[in-house]
This record gives sequence, structure tokens and C-alpha cells, in this order.
Amino acid sequence: MASDATTRAGQAHGSANSYNTGFILSIVLTAIPFALVMHPMLPRATTLLVAVIFAVLQLVAHLVYFLHMSRSSEGGWNLISFVFTLVILFIVVALSVWIIWSMHFNMMIH
Repeated sequence: MASDATTRAGQAHGSANSYNTGFILSIVLTAIPFALVMHPMLPRATTLLVAVIFAVLQLVAHLVYFLHMSRSSEGGWNLISFVFTLVILFIVVALSVWIIWSMHFNMMIH
């Protein structure tokens, strides 16, 4: 009988089983790309793609199992604030890359 503890706001804390599942997933999602990089069996581009995919999967596993983000009504505000943070981060990174590329391009012409 595993019951999740909740706060006054009704947000659930994870159970030991949830944390163990997240921990095992984290180990597996780290070990596979590490093995592919240490013992190259695939072309470099494929290895990079696999590593990025596993990084995204690990991010999702951490958000779900350790930060308890879900689409439930209690976690809705957390999810909205996380998506907003991602949008702002994307804008900052994309504009920074664009500015650096533009400066490099303009410096090379003159």
C-alpha cells in the first residue's frame, strides 16, 4: 500500500518506487550514449543524434520522476512556467547565435 505524500497545495511527492524508477532510467539513459561514444560503432553524425535523443529522454525522465511535473491540475502551473522558461531560453539562445553569426559574417567581409 504505497500512498504518495501530498503538500497543503495537493501536490504529490514521489514514492520510493517512483524515485527508484527514475534513478534506473537515468542510469540506462546515461550508459547507452556513453558506451556509444567510448566504443564507436556508428558514424559520428548518428552517434551525436542518438546522444541528443537520449539527453532529451533523460530530461523528460527527470522532469516526471524527480520534479513531478505532469499535466494534472495541480502541476499545471509548474508545466506552464517550465514551457515559458523553455521559450525564453530558446529565444535567448537563438538570438545569440544569430547575432554571433551576423557579426562574424560582417567582420569577414570588411
